[in-house]
Amino acid sequence: MTTTTKRYGLVALCLLLAGLVLMATLNSSKSSASPSTQAAGYGQAAGSPAPAGGYGYGDSSASPAAGAMKPGGQLAVRMDAQLGAVLTDSQGFTLYRFDKDTAKPPASNCSGGCATTWPPVGNDAATVAGTGVEAAKLGDLTRADGTHQLTVGGWPAYRYAQDTAPGDTKGQGVGGTWFALAPDGTKAKAAASGDTQATPAPANTATAMPQPTQPSQSGAQLSLMNHPQLGQIMVDANGMTLYHFAKDTAWPMKSNCDATCLKTWKPAPPVEASKIKGIDPKLVGKMQRPDGSWQLSINCTPAYTYTGDQNPGDALGNGIGGVWSAINAQGKAPTGK
Repeated sequence: MTTTTKRYGLVALCLLLAGLVLMATLNSSKSSASPSTQAAGYGQAAGSPAPAGGYGYGDSSASPAAGAMKPGGQLAVRMDAQLGAVLTDSQGFTLYRFDKDTAKPPASNCSGGCATTWPPVGNDAATVAGTGVEAAKLGDLTRADGTHQLTVGGWPAYRYAQDTAPGDTKGQGVGGTWFALAPDGTKAKAAASGDTQATPAPANTATAMPQPTQPSQSGAQLSLMNHPQLGQIMVDANGMTLYHFAKDTAWPMKSNCDATCLKTWKPAPPVEASKIKGIDPKLVGKMQRPDGSWQLSINCTPAYTYTGDQNPGDALGNGIGGVWSAINAQGKAPTGK
């Protein structure tokens, strides 16, 4: 009897110890799983989607870290059917100003969540005035986090997160306080009335280029004009400037401007050899586009017109993005007079 009792007692003790070990193991697994779940989603369950981010430039990143603001690059002017002359960055995205900011002195009142929706335009050595933009209007603002923001006419410049393609102006008029920037820092034309803080536009703005001193010759489909800054450049039958795109190729001849690009840059039609004036006909040709249409080529490179040029003599597309250039008499980018 005594031996049997001892045997059952030993079995019970072993079962108790096994149970304690099992409980300790379960508790350890539970506590170690909790931190990893939080780490996976910063408070979300593991595997759940992260909050949507992005700025409309094709990435899906969250808001940029301090010092990572996207710079403006070579600024340009786009003529908008509703807003008139609109300032854009080097990629053609509309730049905006905020009524709650101040221009004298320049100060930004957009930070935190506001700066996520309206990313400030960074200012660096590569942010420069392109054709139609006065360099004297550009300035710099040091934000509270130490980053440098571009100012135009004293006004801090921003992009809008909902603008997903070059030429979008979805931020215009948002909240009654956000407006597209004109090249001189004032509000774009449609919002100009009632702007008591805006600096008046100069009488002779850089966006209105002089008329050509040698208009397109009668009947000519391709000729030269004397541009006051660029020298002799090629123009079409209407006196509109022709351009080359640096991303196109000459051998084999190929256009890399399609889809969104073609909304801003229109393929120039071929010309008749008998209607070329002042240009070596050997430079002039044509190429067939993927859709079967034919496009003028100059020096074995496709030629385009720019929708931002409103009048004969305008050359506002020259230098945009560092990849678009007018065409001189030799079929190359102009170097000026």
